[in-house]
Amino acid sequence: MRIGGGVMRELDNLIISLKKDPSKYDKIIQEHENAILAYTSKVTGRYITKSDDEWSIALLAFTQAIENYELDKGAFISFSRLLIKRRLIDYFRSQVKYTTELSIDPILFDTEHDENEDNISIRLAVSDKVSRREENDIKLEIQALDQIISEYGFSFFDLTKCSPHAKKTKASCAKAVNYILENQIIIQELRGTRQLPLKIIEKNTKLPRKILERHRKYIIAAVEILSGDYPHLAEYLQYIRKENGQ
Repeated sequence: MRIGGGVMRELDNLIISLKKDPSKYDKIIQEHENAILAYTSKVTGRYITKSDDEWSIALLAFTQAIENYELDKGAFISFSRLLIKRRLIDYFRSQVKYTTELSIDPILFDTEHDENEDNISIRLAVSDKVSRREENDIKLEIQALDQIISEYGFSFFDLTKCSPHAKKTKASCAKAVNYILENQIIIQELRGTRQLPLKIIEKNTKLPRKILERHRKYIIAAVEILSGDYPHLAEYLQYIRKENGQ
């Protein structure tokens, strides 16, 4: 059975019954070994075998999924995938020795990246290609930005949930950001009230209110980055300037 396949309530009920008899864990794990390996390879972005550390981590996560699964958590397959992905991400974070403040890489601003690919190898590539000095500079920028946007009621880490991915949505967000950057009064109001002036932006940009509300945090963060002293983070927002012909 492939991890990520359709919902099969028979499997869900089987897992529940297994919790009463741990001696049968090995059988269900053996049946899913290939699926676990395949999903682990997908998440890490490279071919994984049983000799790799990632296999041990994924196997432990799958076992924990069996132990902690309940029917109200949805399909077991999805639940096991979630645990495997979390454990692997934790492992790679420890490998690149990032501090807690940088547990989410700045690549989250690069909206060309599709989070649905489950490919954390792309994030690791960012860590590998920046120098130690640049890495420290980015950490400092993130810490400084996080302190600023915390006054708006959210954190740097919240941006993973509200960054635009679709080309049309990206263009809309870029238009909103550029409008704010070109109007100092709007920036002053934004920083004075700690609220995005949705009505004014909607009226002058003709952008849908729903888009502005859904990506409010991203727009605010982008404005603060591009109007502040965040040269490294600004690199990940170049598309916004390009949308404005700059």
